[in-house]
Amino acid sequence: QVQLVESGGGLVQAGGSLRLSCAASGSIFSIRAMGWYRQAPGKQRELVATVASGGSTNYADSVKGRFTISRDNAKNTMYLQMNRLKPEDTSVYYCNAEGGSYGSLFWGRGTQVTVSS
Repeated sequence: QVQLVESGGGLVQAGGSLRLSCAASGSIFSIRAMGWYRQAPGKQRELVATVASGGSTNYADSVKGRFTISRDNAKNTMYLQMNRLKPEDTSVYYCNAEGGSYGSLFWGRGTQVTVSS
């Protein structure tokens, strides 16, 4: 119903910046909230940030003040601007969307972010 494709991951030095994008297609009219999650090797997947259809945002404590989530509904695209990156930010970052009549969850395949020290 909804397809999500992440892009923008890569290798960056500590203190650098990176911007991730998530392009949505399919039944995009049904999407409500969207968010970014990340999962490092040996760790559980964790919430990074969310943005509701109305624009309200929430962030994990570990990224507050450094990351900014945004959403361009006209382009069906969500972004995650990551500044002052730290080695502990190294993870696979996943795009998530919630929507539909039953609150279904949709996931992208992930994009690797590696921060070198």
